[in-house]
Formats: sequence, structure tokens, C-alpha cells
Amino acid sequence: MAALGLTAAGCGTGSGSGDGTVTLRYAWWGSDDRAKRINRSIALFEKKYPKIRIKTDFQPYADFWKKFNTQASGGNPPDVFQNAIGFLRKYDKKNVLLDLRGQVEEGNLRLDGFRAGLEKFGEVDGKLLGIPVGSNSMALVVDRTVFARAGVKPKPGWTWDEYHAALARIQDSQGRAGDAGPYGIMYLYDLYLRQHGKAFFTTSALGFTEADLTDWWTRAFERVKSGLYADPKKTIQAKPKSAVTAELAGCEFTWDNFSVRYSSEGRSQYGLAPIPTTDGHKTGQYLGSLMLSGSRRTKHPREVARFIDFMVHDPEVAKIMGYDRGVPSTVAQYEAYVPSDPVGRQIAAYEKQLVESRVLEPITPHPAGADVVEAAFLRLSEEMSLGTRPVPDAVKQFFTEAKTALAA
Repeated sequence: MAALGLTAAGCGTGSGSGDGTVTLRYAWWGSDDRAKRINRSIALFEKKYPKIRIKTDFQPYADFWKKFNTQASGGNPPDVFQNAIGFLRKYDKKNVLLDLRGQVEEGNLRLDGFRAGLEKFGEVDGKLLGIPVGSNSMALVVDRTVFARAGVKPKPGWTWDEYHAALARIQDSQGRAGDAGPYGIMYLYDLYLRQHGKAFFTTSALGFTEADLTDWWTRAFERVKSGLYADPKKTIQAKPKSAVTAELAGCEFTWDNFSVRYSSEGRSQYGLAPIPTTDGHKTGQYLGSLMLSGSRRTKHPREVARFIDFMVHDPEVAKIMGYDRGVPSTVAQYEAYVPSDPVGRQIAAYEKQLVESRVLEPITPHPAGADVVEAAFLRLSEEMSLGTRPVPDAVKQFFTEAKTALAA
């Protein structure tokens, strides 16, 4: 842990020494526990590659991107860093990201052995800008005790009407809201749109209309007022606890691998339920992933590629990381780590069911500025739910901000 927070000094990125040792800077966001796991993985890498040293830097999510933006603007980003789909086009447009395709061709980075086509996850306009370290997908986290007492048993293919009927049963029989309120989750709304032949994004713009969002948020506001969705004032007060573990709601949508938090936060038993559908089959789902990307300015692209290759393929890394960054993206790591805890087994079973049921689709493109759009969607949906901004005004403001962000 002593190495945490250190960064290489000077301009450019990466460094070398007289004996041929290369030092790479590696940055990510996450918790202290993730940092401990990653540093154990790095120790294995440095043992295998004694001529490559890794200096590390980790931050909470918002602080990470604030610092990364400053570094990237100054031409000094880390050699390797954790990345996500919403940032690929943004930083490719700014010439920050290394196209790893050349390192694949040179044999320093393997694209074979990935699960469910995940090797294509980081491809943008023919360039390979990120390598997935793990997979996840949207799911409905449920309080099993609440659902059982209400007599609700979600099954694959259940519809939105059935979902809302289940929420009403929970509200009537259990004295709490059915759902935390799904209206501000951009990735869930994307699935809903995909079920209707649209999507949240195209490659350069929004993929839906003001009328679409007005319908989504109007229905949401009505359900907040009726108590079907949790009181947003109370869910805000409960943070950092979730509305489910704070016993304000019976369920909420989130990424499947985030479900590890619920058992440690709450007093009940929690599980994963399927995404509701429009037609009884199409969920609009895809496997998402955190990725590792390289800096275009690195002086050591070969070493960057070898480090990424190790972190996504080495079986021992999987045993250390577990499902911290999602279900391992490569077959070798997936088979090396078999979760023994109930939550881990649920996540594995959930993703296995998604793959075997063939409901998965290619991910929706994320244009440059998607991160700003997501923040606006979350903020304005909250204002709408609190009643501080009427639905028509929230919709109009969102489209104004989104168009500005996507045109930048």
C-alpha cells in the first residue's frame, strides 16, 4: 500500500533506467479493498517481469476523472488506466488513447480466450482502445424476504406491466415502496429504449425524442407521488446506503456485480431478478465492462500491452480480484475463480443465464460527451422526482445540456 498515490515525475509518461528497467504509471478508481487486490496482482506481475515496475494511483470515481482530465490536458496521462465505455470516444477524440491493435499484431497482447465476444467491447471505429477486465449487466436487486412475503416471483421474460403490478403488491402488503425509482438510471432507460427499437445514444447524438423522455419521466413522477417508487427525499437522506438496504424499497436496478454491497449493508437476504421486457423476450441487455486502456503518449507501449495482457489473462490475478470488477472477461480467469460465497454464485449464475438464453445484444455506442450527458440525466431526474422542476422543464433542460455536451 505504500506505493499508492505515487506518480512519475516530469513530462511525458513512463520512464526508464540505466539497467533497462521500465516504470509504468497505472491509475484506477475504486475502494481501498480494490486497491489492495490490485497491488497484490501487481506484485505478481513484477515478479514475472522484473524489468517492469508499476507506480500506482487510485482515487474515488469523481476524483479520478477530475485528476485524469488535468493530466490528459497537460499531456501527461498515466501509461495504463482503468476506463469505461462512456469515455472511449471522448478521449479518443482528444488523442489520449493508445490504439492497442499494433500490440496485438506484435504478439504482446492476446485477444483470444475472451467470453461472449467481450474482446470487441473496446473497439471504436476500427481502433482497439480498451481491453475488458470483467463483465457485468443490468439486473434488478430484490429484497428476497419482501418479495416472498408479497408473493412475487420474477421470471425471465416478465413484462413491465407485471413488474409494476408486483411493486403494487409490495406496497400494499409490505408497507414500503416497490422500487427505489428507476427513472434516473441512464443504462436502464437505454435498455427500455432498445426494447422499443431505439437506444439512448447513436454514435454522435441522442437516439430518442423529447416525447419519449416526457413519457418516461411523467409516468415516473406519478409513481413517486403514489408511493410505488420510494420517496426521493428519504433515499437521498439514506445515502450512502441504498434504498433497498435502508428498507425504503423492495428492489432497485443496478449492475449485477454491484450486488455484493447489499449483504454487507442490510439485514435481509438479497437476490438478482431479470430485467422486465416489453414483448416477453427482448431485454435489450448487453455485457458491459470496466477496461484497461493505454496512453497514446506512453514511451513504452510494449510494456503497457504486456501489463494489460497479464491483468486480463493470468489465472492467479482472477483468484485475487474475484468479482471486484465484474465477472472475469477471459475464460482462463473465469475458470480460475469459482465463487464460494452466495452473492458471487448468484452473479455467475445470472450472467450464465443471460449468455445461454441468447438475449444479449451489441452494446449501444457512446459518443464523446456521454459522461456529461449521464450526469445531466441523473441530476435532472432527481430534480423532477423531488418536484423542484416540472417534467416538461426537466426534459427541455436535459436536451439542451445533452446537445451542448455532444457537440463539444
